[in-house]
Amino acid sequence: MIVAEHLTKRFPGRRAPAVDDLPLEVRDGEILGLVGLNGAGKTTTIRMAAGVSIPSSGRILVDGVDIVREKRAASKRIAWVPELFPYEPTVRALPLLVYFAGFYGWNSAEATRRARERLVAVGLGEDEQGLLRNFSQGMRKRFSLASAMISDPANLLLDEILNGLDPAGIAFVRTWVQESRREHKAVLLSSHQLTELEALADRVAFVHQGRLLRTIDRAELARAGTPAYRFTIRNLDPAALAYLGSVGTARAEGTTVWLTRPTAESHDVTAELVRRGYQVAECRVETTSLEAYFLELIGEAR
Repeated sequence: MIVAEHLTKRFPGRRAPAVDDLPLEVRDGEILGLVGLNGAGKTTTIRMAAGVSIPSSGRILVDGVDIVREKRAASKRIAWVPELFPYEPTVRALPLLVYFAGFYGWNSAEATRRARERLVAVGLGEDEQGLLRNFSQGMRKRFSLASAMISDPANLLLDEILNGLDPAGIAFVRTWVQESRREHKAVLLSSHQLTELEALADRVAFVHQGRLLRTIDRAELARAGTPAYRFTIRNLDPAALAYLGSVGTARAEGTTVWLTRPTAESHDVTAELVRRGYQVAECRVETTSLEAYFLELIGEAR
């Protein structure tokens, strides 16, 4: 279990904190999705949970162990896959994993066995002597996964783990994360691929400007899935937006308007727009997705 209490991080020269009094809990046997715009504080939060960045205030507990005060003990219980590849590019895959395995006190034979096993598991068994600088972006991500798996920890921090992976890589990660949940591990997964997150996560925490907006579970997301209308209006103007805002929550992107929480039927709204002289090129009725739900939260927070 990973627990953040009143977590705050301030950086010199910035007026607002990157992370602001954030509460977070990742339970054993759970995948918690972390969603936010760029700069929302997701990576900063994960780096603090991994023990590579020190909180300005608050604390993070890994299975009840403080990641700052008892870093060595806590670090043995957690693995971190960062978004950017952090390893020296001039080394070879297997020797580096064997080196990492040595930190856990295994002898050379056991360390080599575990390292080879992890490389095979992520599809890099034939590349164990390859230089990391020659690895593709997807191969580097797979190596990061192998590194995280080396000690089989009970808690996982996965920061944009799906970036740079091909479909086969995404399928592997999906299966691995689901198996980790079945093994009662705590998984914190941040991603901009909200469709994947929606399919994987047991709960989703929405963060904005360093603060937690809301945490919902799958049942709550399903209940939030009310009809949403998507209009394409060629001559969209503020008056059209004002009307749409009177029959729901309207958000415009170019000539497209999302109308969530509508209080009128889609055909009635379309007819009224046409009566007012607007050219409605398209109207679709959809169910609120994780993305739409998040954007609605962001709109409420502004």
